[in-house]
Amino acid sequence: QVQLVESGGGLVQPGGSLRLSCAASGSRFSSYAMGWYRQAPGKQRELVAIISSGGNAHYADSARGRFTISRDNANNTMYLQMNSLKPEDTAVYYCNVHSPMGMDYWGKGTLVTVAS
Repeated sequence: QVQLVESGGGLVQPGGSLRLSCAASGSRFSSYAMGWYRQAPGKQRELVAIISSGGNAHYADSARGRFTISRDNANNTMYLQMNSLKPEDTAVYYCNVHSPMGMDYWGKGTLVTVAS
């Protein structure tokens, strides 16, 4: 059974940085696409960044230039380095993996709050 556990969220001041981690278990994830999504209060969940099995990354416009997605296939872990954080980055951040068979799995999320 696939399980995804996010960590690294918290309260940070505007302009600060956080590094989110997603620990995956229950499968071999080297062939899965992986991604980060977020959902702010009162808004729909949106894509932040995704990374292919081959390591190609794609970013939402809001994240490009400030966030960096990466993965460690040997340890089934994905990261999101977030720099220059803004109050509008406040959201619950979710880890997602997409299997080659088309299945999607989600973590429970980690809260990021950007406030002074």
